[in-house]
Amino acid sequence: MTSFWTGKRVRLRGIEPDDWTAFMRFAADEERLGDLLHPPRSAEGYRAWAREQAAAKSDGDCFQLAVEASDTGEIVGAVGTHHADPRAGWFDYGVTIGAEHRHKGYASEAVVVLLRFMFAERRYHKCQARIFTHNEPSLALHRRLGFVEEGRLRDHVFFAGRHHDLVMMGMLAEEFTQLHSMSEL
Repeated sequence: MTSFWTGKRVRLRGIEPDDWTAFMRFAADEERLGDLLHPPRSAEGYRAWAREQAAAKSDGDCFQLAVEASDTGEIVGAVGTHHADPRAGWFDYGVTIGAEHRHKGYASEAVVVLLRFMFAERRYHKCQARIFTHNEPSLALHRRLGFVEEGRLRDHVFFAGRHHDLVMMGMLAEEFTQLHSMSEL
């Protein structure tokens, strides 16, 4: 049996201290995409962050994982959960893939592996994603995966000198099960 965390294209794993350079590249890619703008962080800041992530104890159902290409072992992105509410049965999640690794199926597979864990093993009922309206590739990815647009928060986020809408998308565990079989990876 292969690892639960390994698919055809990706393996999800904990963040290692040496991953800091990849995360520095991902941050630059996200800025170019027009995501939230943050002050520049030093290389040492990324090194310290990666060391902290590598040594951090699990925060329940909130965690971040590196996405590694199965064929090369190269880190191609990250996926993680946040704002989990086990009592109500929902969680938010996010995924990022480095610019040079997009359109290769890494994001789709990483998300399916993560959702399979959260729905089947952790017994959550619903996953939520918040996506900027101008991020058409992410909206398309989520629609392909089976997420449904549940609403739009108008002028909800301010960056790049103006307000932007935020699309709220969701998927229920039963919808996931119908669309994604356990053997698909």
